[in-house]
Amino acid sequence: MNELLGLYVDHRMSAPLAIAQLSDKTKPLATDLGKAGVLLLATCARVEVYAEVTALKDINSTVFSGFSYERVEGAVAIAQRLAEIASSAHSQILGESYIGQQLLKSTEFLCPNFPIFEVARAAIDTGRAVRERQRFIASFNYDQIVREIIADRFPSGEPLDCLYIVGAGMLGRGLISSGVGERFRSTVVVTRNPKNLRKRLRPLVDIEVTLLRPTEVGSAREPKSIVIIATADVNDEYKVTIQDALMRLKPRTIVDLSSIPVFSDAPVKDLNYVTMYHQEFLRFIEQNNNQLAPKLPLVLSDIAATLQSAQIHGRRR
Repeated sequence: MNELLGLYVDHRMSAPLAIAQLSDKTKPLATDLGKAGVLLLATCARVEVYAEVTALKDINSTVFSGFSYERVEGAVAIAQRLAEIASSAHSQILGESYIGQQLLKSTEFLCPNFPIFEVARAAIDTGRAVRERQRFIASFNYDQIVREIIADRFPSGEPLDCLYIVGAGMLGRGLISSGVGERFRSTVVVTRNPKNLRKRLRPLVDIEVTLLRPTEVGSAREPKSIVIIATADVNDEYKVTIQDALMRLKPRTIVDLSSIPVFSDAPVKDLNYVTMYHQEFLRFIEQNNNQLAPKLPLVLSDIAATLQSAQIHGRRR
């Protein structure tokens, strides 16, 4: 049987922005790699591939060109690594809830007959279960960090205008369903395609949102509004359109949750623009991680014990 192998680079091995840029470049390869039996996990904090050894023979030039990477060898070690990722033990924000969903989605590009599929799915189930069992849950997840920033910008409890969310992928929908817009008069989702987005938002039946195109935003200044950018799907043309809308709107703050910030400071220099790399945001992450760090050994040992009893093999079906 061909041995399973994993190769990875993450935010602890290189600058987080460089990893995010590599991930953005690599994501379009997921379909072709999946057909070849390669599991690609490309998120804002990591680029990782897992497959049988022969399937990874050209992966260095295809995925990791210019980056040094680590190796994980064998089904058991790979299951351990993926379960730890699914538990959020290796996330920039320890205990965050999105990585398990991202890892699960990455397996959708694989045929179930590939041995890495069974290993990955077992690891995901284990990691997510351990996260819940050990209560390894972020006190400052993305939605809570946004709440803290809102509270800082509007400390007196005055009536607010709108919370604008640009994009409604996994992160955007999570923000909407968390109720971060409850202090605002309304929540507005900014999208290029309201018709398609309306279908995706149907499961959130209890949350009222207004859908607007970017050109419809900013008919008047709203200093009591906040804008959250929650999408990485921003080409140059769309970037200019959003920038024009923001300059018309003049919100109190723009919080950019994109792993690759949509703007440099220059285009929005007259606005209060906060990215994931600003000190204000990093301070919340550090506070969260300090709270959860003592639980890390329990999470890792629980994962190891669970996988040992599961007897992971990684054989072809």
